[in-house]
Amino acid sequence: MNQMTPPPKIEIIPASAPFSEAQRSWLNGFFAGLLSTDAPAPLSPEQGAAVLQGPTGDGDDGEAPWHDQTMPIAERMKLAEGRPLRRRMMAAMAQQDCGQCGYNCNDYSDAIASRAEARLNLCVPGGKETARMLKALNEELEKAPAPSADASVIPALPTARIMAEPGRSRDNPVPATFVSRRLLNKPGSEKETWHIDFDLSGCGLDYVVGDSFGIFARNELGLVDQIIAMLGAAHTTEVKGKTLREVLTDDVSLAPAPDALFELISFITGGALRERARALAQGEDPDGDAASLDVMAALQKFSGVRPHPEAFVEALEPLQPRLYSISSSHNATPGKLSLTVDCVRYVVGKRRRLGLASTFLAERIKPGDQVKVYVQKAHGFALPQDPKTPIIMIAPFRAFLLDRKATGAPGKNWLFFGHQRSSCDFFYSDELNVLKTSGLLTRISLAWSRDGDKKFYVQDRMREVGRELWTWLAEGAHLYICGDAKRMAKDVERALVDIVAQFGARTTDEAVSFVGELKKKGRFQQDVY
Repeated sequence: MNQMTPPPKIEIIPASAPFSEAQRSWLNGFFAGLLSTDAPAPLSPEQGAAVLQGPTGDGDDGEAPWHDQTMPIAERMKLAEGRPLRRRMMAAMAQQDCGQCGYNCNDYSDAIASRAEARLNLCVPGGKETARMLKALNEELEKAPAPSADASVIPALPTARIMAEPGRSRDNPVPATFVSRRLLNKPGSEKETWHIDFDLSGCGLDYVVGDSFGIFARNELGLVDQIIAMLGAAHTTEVKGKTLREVLTDDVSLAPAPDALFELISFITGGALRERARALAQGEDPDGDAASLDVMAALQKFSGVRPHPEAFVEALEPLQPRLYSISSSHNATPGKLSLTVDCVRYVVGKRRRLGLASTFLAERIKPGDQVKVYVQKAHGFALPQDPKTPIIMIAPFRAFLLDRKATGAPGKNWLFFGHQRSSCDFFYSDELNVLKTSGLLTRISLAWSRDGDKKFYVQDRMREVGRELWTWLAEGAHLYICGDAKRMAKDVERALVDIVAQFGARTTDEAVSFVGELKKKGRFQQDVY
């Protein structure tokens, strides 16, 4: 039997230092991480086999019943009970296959389990709950026993990813030029949505409709300066070869406060504050405010605590890129790329909070500025291979329509568009009316939730025209949804099941199976967040 030889334990903080065993362990790990240049040690082939055996070795059937972005993580993990560790890691992901991590959910989990990927915090949609679960599962991976020497199945392990060509991966972005923005809402709207244009001619990127655009935004300087003041530090304090202000602006996330920050705070404070910080570091919510604690709010909550700037930065998460659906067609406008961006602004207590990338695009970046970007190839979200196939789109889907026009695709196109008010929230109405008049847009169905006394949504409009929608599906139409995963997409899918049951003469269970088959065949695709 082969056994792992554990690495030597590095002791930097002496036993005589005035720290508890837990504090010494954390500080030893922190300073060891600063001093170490070694990459994570990969599993031996035998240990990898114990974790990653395929269907012939561990009996896993490859099915993923948890692969539903509307399902809470507790339910997903319950469905994955008894499955191999790599599969439970997949269940911990947000299930969006959005590509923001640089993989799809299945490949990301396999990469972690094989040690090809050491980062456990790349699933941005999953947030802290996914990161915590992956951390716990990774600890289980560390303790995985080596299998017996006569193990008959040792599959090949995934190898580390080769660096993608420039602009094709979050790990290798390229600079693109910001061109312009224009507000799509008219006066009277409660929303703030912008049309954003980039010039790709300088970086040579192209894309196909369905791909996403990754943007490395920068934190707002006002927030950065407030945090520096809370630390009692100077802007010019050197951290990792840069000024503290540069690091906080460009390199680290100031959004949800990570567990490591509360762990750090617990080591430099005492009494009730220490207990509170420890509880927060363990995922507890002692004061009922954990969900609203970003980095600034965490410093305000423990206002008497001033971590050393370098230790503070080390406790924060790296700043992640943000992915946006592309709302233009390279076939229609080569070298140009457009986004449609909802601006996020909200208030917690008395403090205004800002969405990182949305406000960066809406107000902080200037025409002509260069931004680090990349194109994230879509995972199972694209126009039908046969241009004659009819499509039903729920959301603006400007890119799909422009591409069908540019390529002369003869298939029918039906668009469902919904928002709050017809008078001020009908984005791209002029373009859509031209496409309707030209015959490219076969049908357009609108839903306005605030125009009447009773709220009326896209799923309500779908039910109204259910017979016609079923006819299109029966003719082989592909259905696409773009929008919110937990509410809009879930409600639309429920409406679709009802329509299939009513007009397709099926029971509810049969209708659910029918919709499931549409997904398996690629005829029902979702770009949700």
